[in-house]
Amino acid sequence: MQTLRSYKYVFTCMFILLLVLCSLLLSGWINGQLFQISRSARPLGSLPDNTPSQNSRTVTYRPGGHLIIPTIGINAPIEPVGVLADGNLAVPTQKPWEGVGWYRYGPYPGDQGSAVIDGHLDRPGGGAAVFWKLRNLHSGDSVMVVNPGEKLLQFRVLKMKYYTPDNAPLHAIFDNRTGTFLNLITCAGNWIPSQHQTTLRLVIYTVLVE
Repeated sequence: MQTLRSYKYVFTCMFILLLVLCSLLLSGWINGQLFQISRSARPLGSLPDNTPSQNSRTVTYRPGGHLIIPTIGINAPIEPVGVLADGNLAVPTQKPWEGVGWYRYGPYPGDQGSAVIDGHLDRPGGGAAVFWKLRNLHSGDSVMVVNPGEKLLQFRVLKMKYYTPDNAPLHAIFDNRTGTFLNLITCAGNWIPSQHQTTLRLVIYTVLVE
């Protein structure tokens, strides 16, 4: 009889625990945690060795630089970022939802070659982050970079492209040295819970306006 009561007690505790977990899941708490971990941009797979050519003019990174896109209301601080252990491009950490990350192993915006800046699409829970409206840009729109003590650099949108993570043209995005480019990257498409990422990446290609 004592054993039967013990089993009933254990069963009751397990049932209550399941109810609590279901309640948390329905309220979005668990999903919120997963979004916080998984919404980090995993932009385009392993990145190429992208050292600017010795003949390119140098634009030195300075703290306090901002990315400005007037048509979609972006004025975001620029933070240098590197590469994660799995080979994916890192994202900003100082202001993760309002800031953007410049790929520090490539040219800085204004230097010859392909400068790359990434940013989050959304926040934990699905709220808009810095690059939420990036998809609303059109060819000819202006993208600007301003650094303390330097003249404003203006870029013009050339095109926008969607890629799957495994089929992005890394050379075109990170290593095109035929001009002075700035390419913007964020997540797009549908969320894949099992992979903790989205189905697509959005790349906005821009060129410096001399």
